[in-house]
Amino acid sequence: MSLCACPVTSQVSADADGDRLQCGAMKRAITLLALLVTVHVGAAAPSGTATAEGSGRHIDRILAEVPLIDGHNDLPWEYRDRVKNHLAQLDIGQDQSHLAKPLHTDIARLRQGRIGAQFWSVYVPVELKGADAVLTTMEQIDVVHRLAATYPDVFELAYTADDITRIHKSGKIASLIGMEGGHSIDNSLAALREFYRAGARYMTITHTASTAWADSESGAPLHNGLTPFGKIVIGEMNRLGMLVDLSHVSPKTMQDVLDVSLAPVIFSHSSTRALVDHPRNVPDDVLQRLKDLDGVVMVSFVPSFDSDKARLHSADQSAEEARLKDLLRGDPQKVKEALAKWNAANPGPRATIADVADHIEHVMNVAGVDHVGIGGDFDGITSTPAGLESVADYPKLFEELIRRGHSDDDLKKLAGLNVLRVMKKAEAVAARLQKERPPADALIGEVDK
Repeated sequence: MSLCACPVTSQVSADADGDRLQCGAMKRAITLLALLVTVHVGAAAPSGTATAEGSGRHIDRILAEVPLIDGHNDLPWEYRDRVKNHLAQLDIGQDQSHLAKPLHTDIARLRQGRIGAQFWSVYVPVELKGADAVLTTMEQIDVVHRLAATYPDVFELAYTADDITRIHKSGKIASLIGMEGGHSIDNSLAALREFYRAGARYMTITHTASTAWADSESGAPLHNGLTPFGKIVIGEMNRLGMLVDLSHVSPKTMQDVLDVSLAPVIFSHSSTRALVDHPRNVPDDVLQRLKDLDGVVMVSFVPSFDSDKARLHSADQSAEEARLKDLLRGDPQKVKEALAKWNAANPGPRATIADVADHIEHVMNVAGVDHVGIGGDFDGITSTPAGLESVADYPKLFEELIRRGHSDDDLKKLAGLNVLRVMKKAEAVAARLQKERPPADALIGEVDK
């Protein structure tokens, strides 16, 4: 409907002239109002938001300039667990979201999620001891190498920060290897060096149990942090250029590593303890020290790390599982069935994208914007935050941060620039140390007595 119907004849009455003058004034007022609204909206838009371009194109532009580097994905263990590492039996070139137990990861969704580089976890359970842990870790490293060989148009192995940048520019996904747990080296510095030569570029120094030389966040402390041999392990990792990953370790171990490491450290998949008091999260005093060593916390998507309601439900679930195991001793199938019934009757609250963004902002506020990244832990978790269902959904997190007013510079640092800086510094430290000292040859029994 027209706001006013102006006379169009040149022979108008005085009343018509008045109507025409009123209509002209109204049009001018509407035009001015529209201009003021436009100026106000433009002024109110936060720095870095996509006002003239869709948020999708905005995010595409950022992640075309900077690789989105994720710190932790457990797809290699899914190959072992589901198909005994027969890669041909699980083709991630096809949609894997409709399996009875869906994967979080396949190539199409990695592309949809704009992933530029992925640290693939070569996790092995802490129940594996000694040579079994070493062998199984090597087999999982082989899975990552074979993935790159199976899909050479998609993946390329990366060993340095410059490799990541080059591979990202080529349109492929840089594939890196992260070891999850110091038990993988069986107290052997020689094994550590061989894993580095095989491509491992970080090691989480404990998993869910303490090693003989470092305390995990799980269970009672055995060593009060790092032992003398543990400090030698950190020094050898520095000399190699292997990033020290402090996810899964106790707060005292975190502090001890920060005392002795000469290179920046990472948390490959952790969130912040001030927001959710989970032992896998990073305390503020560690965040404050992290910036002094120029490290990075790669915020995780594990619901119980990101939401306190999810954490409390997870604790209830663990307690119920322990009760069932005691009640139904010797019958793991009945335990599994009973726990499934409990889960169906007690659905847990879900973390949200906003929760994850809160943890990212907390790292930025305490440690600084230069010290945050992303470590989703996809295919290593049984549930995800609402909206972050798979590797396809990273852009939704960036949309939330854009909505909160974060600049393009902030988002580029979060996506990958911070991790690239940390890797380059670790590489520079390694180049210097390799000139200054030979490989360490200590044996744990000679050092820790």
